[in-house]
Amino acid sequence: MSPRPGPGSCIGLRFTFRSLRIPRRTLIAAPNPDDGPLLTRRSDRALPAIPSSRKTWLKTLPVFISVITVSALAIFNYQKASSSIVNATLYALRTSEIGKRELGEQIYFRDKFPWIWGEMNQLHGRIDVSFGVKGTKGKGVMRFKSVRRTRMGYFETQEWSLELEDGRKLQLLDEGRADPFKNTTLQAES
Repeated sequence: MSPRPGPGSCIGLRFTFRSLRIPRRTLIAAPNPDDGPLLTRRSDRALPAIPSSRKTWLKTLPVFISVITVSALAIFNYQKASSSIVNATLYALRTSEIGKRELGEQIYFRDKFPWIWGEMNQLHGRIDVSFGVKGTKGKGVMRFKSVRRTRMGYFETQEWSLELEDGRKLQLLDEGRADPFKNTTLQAES
């Protein structure tokens, strides 16, 4: 039985490190474009150099920012176009006598991809939107503006108009006719 090395001895440590030594392979350079077909590939070969060009990065940054901006605008516009406010005003225009007389039947958005202009902020009580509409007889731009004066108040429609292609501006919110956007059942309860 061999004696155990003491705390001051390095023999035990050298023996331990020698047994843990891992055989190393030399790295092989990446193949050149003129070398021909690569039939075998070693996993420990050197990685090819990646060309880093600041010019390329500076050229693609404006493209990236413009794509993100256009995408964000399209998403926000889609959210406005599919909101209940736009759907309700479009439905009210379809059932309006003036809308039927001037635009005809099948009233819908004028463009295939409608753009909703204006602000739609229900939280702060401000709605002011306009968008293109068309029917079987004509085209125009409908504008709807409504405000909520108090925090818990109701929205009051200030403007609901239709501007036709020939420049005429028709007020769809008639003084004699009840507000089509007013919720009469809630106001009757209070």
